[in-house]
Amino acid sequence: MARTEEGLLRSLRALPRPVWWLFAGSFVNRFGSFVSVFLVLYLVDRGYSAPEAGAVAAAYGVGGLGAAVIGGYLADRLGRRNAIALSMFSAAVTALALSQVEGLVALWTLTALFGLTGDLYRPASAALLTDLVPPARRLVAFAGYRLSINAGFAIGPAVAGFLAERSFVWLFVGEAATSAVLGVLALIVLPEGVRTRRREEDAGPAFRTIRADRPFLVFLVAVVLSGFVYFQSGAAFPLHVRDSGLPTSAYGLLIGLNAALIVALELPVVRFVRRFPAPRAVAGGVLLTGIGFALTALSGSFLPLAATVVVWTFGEMAAAPTSSAYVAELAPARLRGRYQGAYGLTFALSLILAPAVGTRLYAWSSTGLWLICGAVSVISAALIVRLPGRRITEPFVEPPDVGPEVPGAER
Repeated sequence: MARTEEGLLRSLRALPRPVWWLFAGSFVNRFGSFVSVFLVLYLVDRGYSAPEAGAVAAAYGVGGLGAAVIGGYLADRLGRRNAIALSMFSAAVTALALSQVEGLVALWTLTALFGLTGDLYRPASAALLTDLVPPARRLVAFAGYRLSINAGFAIGPAVAGFLAERSFVWLFVGEAATSAVLGVLALIVLPEGVRTRRREEDAGPAFRTIRADRPFLVFLVAVVLSGFVYFQSGAAFPLHVRDSGLPTSAYGLLIGLNAALIVALELPVVRFVRRFPAPRAVAGGVLLTGIGFALTALSGSFLPLAATVVVWTFGEMAAAPTSSAYVAELAPARLRGRYQGAYGLTFALSLILAPAVGTRLYAWSSTGLWLICGAVSVISAALIVRLPGRRITEPFVEPPDVGPEVPGAER
């Protein structure tokens, strides 16, 4: 029990050195994640309608679908390090290409390719974190991972908002540069991680294992619903900010507020929610997120909108790191990449539905969209709260006495 109640800072200090390198690379990469955040505003600025911009933004999610499947396979087959590097270098090239294309078809195609290349690294990063960290510390590790991501995101969108008011091209250049930095770091300092050999590779049993895992499948459905709500932050929410008479920089500041709150408060929130079974913690976070977005219907100026961001950010802090750790605990060691890939599919589906459906609902009725978001969150929370699960700080198996065996990992 003493192991599970150790302080958060002590838990973070105990993480292996490669985990900290992963945190550093993720910070740099997320700082430069400008394009997906500002894509809808970029397209509207170029003269496309809100539904057209939403359709192109949905292409990012289409690419993410492929990334979740292919990325999970590559994470297990090529090793975590190589999969991350491949993703980042190809994303850098695609971002630059996307900045040069014209026409809806070309924009849709390049955006889908950008979603594919840019998200290939996600299953590998989550699987590497699981490889490196023993079960009792995984919730803290995933919270630290999100902390590094959001530290970059707290600064990045605010900077990008001011850059976008001068030239959107700089957003694509910045994304390409930071992606390349993470790719180089992956090759130099990250371990290979668990890797399956060709003779061990058999997709059939992996698929059957996931298909038979009913709690995991229900969880995935619920995450798609909650993701539809959360990803309105990059779909209908910027349109709501614009229609409230606020400049592009205001949207950047609001999204930066989300990330800043996570940097400042997520570890204390994790310390609180880890006393509950994982499904209850996630369900509570999903419900709070829905309340925050529903309140957007009543908000038409900067301060009320900032208040809604605060509410749904607290929901995100309760749900997101616990969800990642829950999936890590459910996954067999040899299928960690595939389980994280399946989990990533939910975000890809959400990234398709959120802009494609959300922007159309917004065009129909902005108030209606935000109330629908609240209702969808209630459904998602109801599905999650009944799932089996312990506190993440209490491992599903016996607590390990030694660190995980990871090829190339520093102890």
